[in-house]
Amino acid sequence: MVARLKLGAQALAVALVAGLLALLIWKIAQGSQKEAGIGKVAPDFTLGRLDRAGSLQLSSLRGKVVVVNFWASWCHPCREEAPALEAASKQFGDKAVVVGVDVRDARGAARSFLRRYDLTYPAVHDNRDLTWPKYGLTGLPETFFLDRRGRVVQHVISRVTAADIRAGIMDALDA
Repeated sequence: MVARLKLGAQALAVALVAGLLALLIWKIAQGSQKEAGIGKVAPDFTLGRLDRAGSLQLSSLRGKVVVVNFWASWCHPCREEAPALEAASKQFGDKAVVVGVDVRDARGAARSFLRRYDLTYPAVHDNRDLTWPKYGLTGLPETFFLDRRGRVVQHVISRVTAADIRAGIMDALDA
């Protein structure tokens, strides 16, 4: 009798582990189905601006190449890439627009970051975590390069360099 109970408990434990493993695999598969994949139209958003009053809707920039950079003031690699993003914003001027999306951050800290790095490109604040799941972000920083139709042509996970930014913009211009 004891052997049967032991065997039953082992079978139950194996079934439980298999069920949890199946749930984990399903969850990973669901998480990988983000909306911002290469070749897809980037998810639209309307967020309050940090650099001035009002809001910015991403789709209002259609017709231009857009660099969407997700950052936060507490993110060290975000600090390292900020000057290169500002330089690209000035260099490409009317050909490409850099948009900074501050996520998981305090508004005041984000504004201080903009002043500290003398960032002049449009910056918005997502304090409701609207963009993180839509873009499938895995951390910060992350940068998406959109062509004139709003489609993602490149996605850089981690800090972008000046060369990355130039290559992403050129790919988006050629798309």
